Amino acid sequence: MGRSKPLVITASINGERTKEQNPHSPRSYDEIVETALSSYAAGASIIHAHATNMGLIAQEAAEDYLKSWRRVLEARPGSLWYPTLTRSLGGEIRHILAIDDEVGIEFGCVDPGTVPFANLDDEGLPVGRYYANSLESIRADFATFKARGIGPQLAIYEPHYLRIVLAFHNAGALPEGTVLNFYFGGDYGLGGERSMPFGLRPTPASLRAYLDILGDVDLPWTVSVWGGDIFDSDLPQLAIDQGGHVLVGIEPYFHPQRALSNEEMIGRVADMAKAKGVPLAGREETLDAFKSPRRLSASVPA
Repeated sequence: MGRSKPLVITASINGERTKEQNPHSPRSYDEIVETALSSYAAGASIIHAHATNMGLIAQEAAEDYLKSWRRVLEARPGSLWYPTLTRSLGGEIRHILAIDDEVGIEFGCVDPGTVPFANLDDEGLPVGRYYANSLESIRADFATFKARGIGPQLAIYEPHYLRIVLAFHNAGALPEGTVLNFYFGGDYGLGGERSMPFGLRPTPASLRAYLDILGDVDLPWTVSVWGGDIFDSDLPQLAIDQGGHVLVGIEPYFHPQRALSNEEMIGRVADMAKAKGVPLAGREETLDAFKSPRRLSASVPA
């Protein structure tokens, strides 16, 4: 099955991966700037990043991001990126709005559901907490993004996340520019070797299950593997073949014996696309593929 539309590669460059988990993880402002620019050069057209201090909220959180991203945007005007939520979770998106006010931003982040983040104790039993975003906060964030013209990048950890999103779609309350980021669970969770996996396994059957739930709803989607190595799966090739897109990077990636860099992962996906004759998306192609409500504004060379 061929495709002619460009492939979007999203790079989730750091998350909360420590240097111990992956020595390539950019933690400082300088490292974030350097990694963002090299990730764009490797073929990514949009970047997701965490701040250096995830305990900040509102204007303080925005300023923490902008200490890196002002420099990125100065070096590469018009670059596409989006921040994550703060530790206050859904409903606390003042930092996203503050960033938009200062430099403009096409996409923001919403996590539309609840998932266990657990480690396995010495008995092999799960211990930990639930990562929960309330239905009220999801509704509020969608409404704010819709009014502001910001497209929500949605983390789909589990199938019920997609069910919630489709309810908003059916009610006409889903913002334009919504992107479904299907999170498939590797052998580990987000916290390393003792971290419990979540979500559907990274298999063709799991992708089919998500696409079956999605049905004929025309929303762009990406594949990614969290707590594993996406290149141990068929998902990148399936996304290229079936009209989806690919999210890679240090945040989702984990392997106890090998540590890949953002640039290595982006380059491998770019090589897969090239082998299939599929072009990589640039800035304008990404805005179009992801149906950004701001895609019709004046183009900015990237």
